Amino acid sequence: MKKMILQLNNIDYNGSIVDGPGIRTVLYVQGCDKRCKGCHNPSTWEINAGESIEISKLVKELKSKVKNRKLTISGGEPLLQYDAILELVKLLPEFNIVLYTGKNIEEVPKEILKYIDYIKVGEYIEKLRTTTNEYVGSTNQKFLKLK
Repeated sequence: MKKMILQLNNIDYNGSIVDGPGIRTVLYVQGCDKRCKGCHNPSTWEINAGESIEISKLVKELKSKVKNRKLTISGGEPLLQYDAILELVKLLPEFNIVLYTGKNIEEVPKEILKYIDYIKVGEYIEKLRTTTNEYVGSTNQKFLKLK
């Protein structure tokens, strides 16, 4: 069986309260094809940057370090690495998972929706920036509860 690899930017274990309900660990994947004006994380844009990590190793690390089992997967654009992200969320069934994507809900493969609890959809639009709508960066984006 081929080992599944993810291009990772970094993991923030400090506990975010703005990336989904509760205090969350945030995993930032590498690579983004949107490159939105005003992006808060342009270091994630280049797909070949960051660190290559085996999904099995990442799962082991997350299970040992994320005691409250709340994980947000952000980026970059996580769905650029769809196969690796799908494998990751399948291996974390006990986790409460939020997926941030710049895609619209119709563009998100239905299979992954079975394994995540929430999804943030929609491209960031700088002129629609908001600091008052929970868990989104611009007013066109939607934060949806799936389970």
